[in-house]
Amino acid sequence: MKLFRFGEPGKEQPGVIIGDTKYDVSAFVKDFDEEFFAGNGLDELWELVLNNTATLPLVSDDTRIGPPVKRPGKIICIGLNFRDHAIETNAPIPTEPIVFFKATSAICGPNDNVVIPKNSVKTDWEVELAVVIGKKASYVNESDAHKHIAGYVLHNDYSEREFQLERGGQWVKGKSCDTFAPLGPYLLTPEGVDVDNLKMWLTVNGQIMQNSNTSQLIFKVPFLIHYLSQFMTLHPGDIISTGTPHGVGLGFKPPIYLKPCDVVELGIEGLGSSKQIAVAYKA
Repeated sequence: MKLFRFGEPGKEQPGVIIGDTKYDVSAFVKDFDEEFFAGNGLDELWELVLNNTATLPLVSDDTRIGPPVKRPGKIICIGLNFRDHAIETNAPIPTEPIVFFKATSAICGPNDNVVIPKNSVKTDWEVELAVVIGKKASYVNESDAHKHIAGYVLHNDYSEREFQLERGGQWVKGKSCDTFAPLGPYLLTPEGVDVDNLKMWLTVNGQIMQNSNTSQLIFKVPFLIHYLSQFMTLHPGDIISTGTPHGVGLGFKPPIYLKPCDVVELGIEGLGSSKQIAVAYKA
């Protein structure tokens, strides 16, 4: 099942995609948030949709698509989780996951503009597979991790490299600027998804920059859920972004960073694609 949210920023409504048809399910569901995922929301919704497709309102293709999850409690990111990305940034291969946070205020729709922050000269891109938690997880065994997954989403983990790497402190400063977490276009529930073998790609102005596969992840999804749950409780709706492959702007010699009017397009097999146009910050 594909879950999506539509409408103006801050006023999104829940929807379901079946085939190429988008249905408004706001009559059945308040929103795709922690409360929804914590209950039996997915199973109940699917049954309701199947029994009411003839009467559900349709969502037109020209309607704005928002992030598929209402602002979660936290976004947990995994750094340097592809060997080739670690190498291109001159970093050692991690022996344990590198964990950092991204502010939830960075979340936006998949096709919203990405705003180059004030005083930024090193805004970069990162196509990533993100996992949405569907069941509270604390001290979870790796073999049970799949029971805690609501689904998967496409994420562009935008990063301002000067803020991240040259300003001291933690990476969160370079990861959390407004619009730096476009999610979607939809959440794909996990049944039948071979999450360890999904093609992933990103282009800038039509030029391929990243072209890889989730098979190259160092730490796989079940291990990440197990690992993170040893240090914090994962709540329904929380997002884990699993890392990016080689081809980020920082890795080029000389580095390449975004400028206004650049067009970034990205996708992951089965999770759809998204497109952001870079715009300059305006007060």
